[in-house]
Amino acid sequence: MAGTDTSKDFVFRPTPAVILCEPQLGENIGAAARAMANFGLWDLRLVTPRDGWPNEKATAAAAKADHVIERVQVFDTLADAIADLNLVYATTARSREMFKPVIGPDEAADRMTAHIGAGHNAGILFGRERWGLNNEEVALADAIVTLPVEPAFASLNIAQAVLVLAYEWRRAALKDAPLPISGDTGTPAPREQLVGLIEQLGEALDRANYFKAADKRPGMMNNIRSMFARAGFNDQEVRTLRGMIASLDRRHERPNPRRQRTGTAMPKD
Repeated sequence: MAGTDTSKDFVFRPTPAVILCEPQLGENIGAAARAMANFGLWDLRLVTPRDGWPNEKATAAAAKADHVIERVQVFDTLADAIADLNLVYATTARSREMFKPVIGPDEAADRMTAHIGAGHNAGILFGRERWGLNNEEVALADAIVTLPVEPAFASLNIAQAVLVLAYEWRRAALKDAPLPISGDTGTPAPREQLVGLIEQLGEALDRANYFKAADKRPGMMNNIRSMFARAGFNDQEVRTLRGMIASLDRRHERPNPRRQRTGTAMPKD
């Protein structure tokens, strides 16, 4: 979905840290950075990335999410990566043999919003491409976050998982903020315009002999008024409809090349 506005500055508001444990492919790191940037996250931490750092493939895959890539921090251990955090969630789709609360991404986002809003730090752990997080890493987290995926096909790649959590974070943190774009609904049509439209339509229907019985006309016109009132037309839509009705009403006045002229024989093949 295209739509990046380069004239706007990125807002570095307090957000959760995203911690990738031993990521293997630079492309996945870059895609995760892009997902973070889409929803306002910027604190990306890597624990012993396989191909080292910096990584050209990660930069390319980040698709200009340079403000995330340039701030990447690399750590030798997960303990070091989460040392400054006092709320940590571990993402996994596998059941773990440990007593650990399991919550969904929406609840995790709500909790992190309140936690960060109180001036504290939070982070989300994501595991390796091939087997995710190990039990020792999950044990360091306060709770497990799992997504409502299809059990028969539960594996997400890193960027997909980051995207879901980043979206839920922004939804919770900026729930009262307007969407970045809004639909143009135009100026609502005043009742005077709507009444004029309905009167014009009624007169055109009279000329078309639509009302077969005169006593039915009042009730049918009231139904038409009710339909048009519910539609919520704007002023441009009313003008368009009036133009359409006028064009249809004058149709008999225009020559029709398909209509056979009186006294003229149709050509034979």
